[in-house]
Parts: sequence; structure tokens; C-alpha cells
Amino acid sequence: MAGAAPFKHIAVIPGNPVEGAYTSPVPPGSPSYIEVQGPDRVTHYTQSTSTTVGSPTSSTSLTLTMLQGWTITLTVGAGQSIQPGVVYSQQDGVSVSVGNGGQLCYNANGEGSVEVDQLAQDGSGQVTSAAMQFYCFDDHSSTVYGGAVSFNIVPTSPTEGYYIYADNGFVTGFGNDNYLDYLGDLSWETLNDPIVGMAITPDGGGYWLVASDGGVFSYGDANFYGSMGGKHLNDPIVGMATDTGTGGYWLVASDGGVFAFNAPYYGSMGGKHLNQPIVGVAARPGGNGYWFVASDGGIFAFNAPFYGSMGGQHLNQPIVGMTPTPNGNGYWFVASDGGIFAYDALFHGSMGGRPLAAPIIGMASTIDGGGYWEVATDGGIFALGDAQYFGSLGGQGYTGIAGVATNTASVG
Repeated sequence: MAGAAPFKHIAVIPGNPVEGAYTSPVPPGSPSYIEVQGPDRVTHYTQSTSTTVGSPTSSTSLTLTMLQGWTITLTVGAGQSIQPGVVYSQQDGVSVSVGNGGQLCYNANGEGSVEVDQLAQDGSGQVTSAAMQFYCFDDHSSTVYGGAVSFNIVPTSPTEGYYIYADNGFVTGFGNDNYLDYLGDLSWETLNDPIVGMAITPDGGGYWLVASDGGVFSYGDANFYGSMGGKHLNDPIVGMATDTGTGGYWLVASDGGVFAFNAPYYGSMGGKHLNQPIVGVAARPGGNGYWFVASDGGIFAFNAPFYGSMGGQHLNQPIVGMTPTPNGNGYWFVASDGGIFAYDALFHGSMGGRPLAAPIIGMASTIDGGGYWEVATDGGIFALGDAQYFGSLGGQGYTGIAGVATNTASVG
């Protein structure tokens, strides 16, 4: 499709009940918006008033109505049906219409398309759930209309799969979680500072990204509770963790400072002496406390049990991340050479002492604690214990991978 943008670039903003996205300028009267992505400065906005999803006008047309009368309509040729998992292109005779009381997107060369990610209808043809990404270049205004709309989307299963995220805001998924990566990322946006952390919502239906300046970006059913973006920080943010009890989150800085958003504050190392900077944070299940790990393997526990650390002991390479056991009764942390250190947690093996194409940057546990994944800065994934290998970015020329994330919150 000539001139078309790739899919998986637009975030769905939680709304009631339909979410949507269009390019700037922001339509008059839109109550809220978040600017993400470039170079077209796509603007996402939602409103809290009641909106509806329309029924298909025929067996070959699907219309989602949202946002003060805005609509996106996908119409396929006679005799065809609209199916999830398919990309429909105007060059293939498909009509993509974006409008508000009239068609706003027109292109004589057919530079428009829709990807249907989810679609379900009841017996009468009424849409019961849907998620679509759309792209349309308007000849008249030289404007790109692109985004995603969703209605009652079905959250992914949190039991298998993982996300890989990069410092430029790129997100991709593997396993059962992979279809949710269309909820969006920041890979087209010009960021003030790099992405350093990611956390999954308790139900697996969304995620947050955090930048080193404390900016927080919410996707899917992840609520935005605040951030440190644009505020003074003594030291950069290095990670975040979900409070599964409240649905909020904590941010932690390299000096051990903690910033709690819709989550209880249990203390921090901010303003206190550290031998080495903090590089990771992990939360206890239920939101009952958290741990930090420093690059020398020192552990700092707040309203959480201390199970041991490598502080003051020799390390071949610095620690780069940690993850708790799913039941909160132990933790692991990982070094850049792939070495794993287990405390009140089973050791399932490591990449320590093995040749690596790129250093390890993070880890995540399986939902039962019987294994874990390590991820390298080139996107390589190493599955250990009962962790399944669902795929990776290794060997594809990626750099700047910042971590791996998955959801283990359903385990008590």
C-alpha cells in the first residue's frame, strides 16, 4: 500500500464505551486528548458521554460510531465478509471512510486500509466487541487520518506470553499476549527521554510505559494516575511496578526515590547513601510492599521481606533487573552477563558463562514461578525452567531493547 503507515502504532485510550483516534488538529469540543506518534502528530481523544456502536448496514459493511458523531466505516466488496485478523486495503477495492457528518478522508489512489484485530457480533448482526486500526491519506487536505478504535475488547490471557519493549517506545508481543500490542506504543513519537520500564495491568488488558524523565504512557485498560513528566527529578527514573491491589503504580529513580500514583507509599532510599545506583523495582503481589535492586546486587525492602542480596559480594557483571516470585515469597535478579541470583526462589538456570550476542537487560517470571525469561539488548529471549519460548527479536538488527514484561498478577 503506497505511502501507508505500518499498523501497531496507535494507542487505544480507555473510554466509555468506545475509544478512538484521529490526526491533529483536534476536532472542536473534544474533551481530552493525548498526543503520541509522529510525524503526523496523531491525536487520540475520548469522551465520557455515552457513545454507540452501529450495526453493519449490510453483510459487507461495518461502521463504528464514536466521539460526538465521528465514524469509521469499512466496506468490502459484494459477497465478501469482514473477518478479524485481516488487513483490508483500498487498493483491493475496499472502502475506508472516516468522517463526522460527511467523508473526511478521500484518496483517489486508494491509500487507505483497515486492520481488524477483534470482531464479534450477536445473532442479529449487532457488534458486541471490535478493535480496528485504520489509516487513510486525504488528498484534499494532505492529512493522514490514522488510529485505532475499540469497543468492549477482550483482554488477553495473562498466563502465557510476554512483551518486549525498547528505549524508543517500541513494543511488540509474543505468545498469548501478542495481539494486545496493537494497543499502541511510542515508536513513532519523538520522546524527550528514553523508555526505561513497562508494567502490565492486573487483568492483562493493558500496560504502562515509563520514560527516564518520569513520563507515563497508558494503553488499553491501563488508567493514567499521574507521572513525574515535566517535574524536577534529582535522578532519572529507572523502572516501574504495578500495585495489583489498587491498580496504580510506583516509579523508582536511580537514587532510590519512589513516586506512588494511586498506590501506597512505603518508603524509599531517596536522599540516602547508596553504594551503587538502583536499577530495578519489583512489587509484592497485592501491593503490600516493594523491593529495589542496585547494580551491585544490594536489595532494599519496603514493607516486604528481605531474603538476601549480593551487596558487598563479587559480581562478574552488574545487576540489571529483578522480578519477584509470583507468590511474593522470594525474588530473582539478573546480571548483564545473564547470571541469575535466586533468593527464596528456585534456580532454573541462567545464561551466565555462556556466549551472548548482546548483554542481558531484564527478566520476567512465568505465572507459576517455575521459570523465567531473560531478554538481551538486541531483543534475544532466553527461556529457562518451564518458561516457553514464543519468539524474539534476536538477530533482526534491533538495538536499544529495554526489557521484557508479562503478567503474573493472577497468582496469589
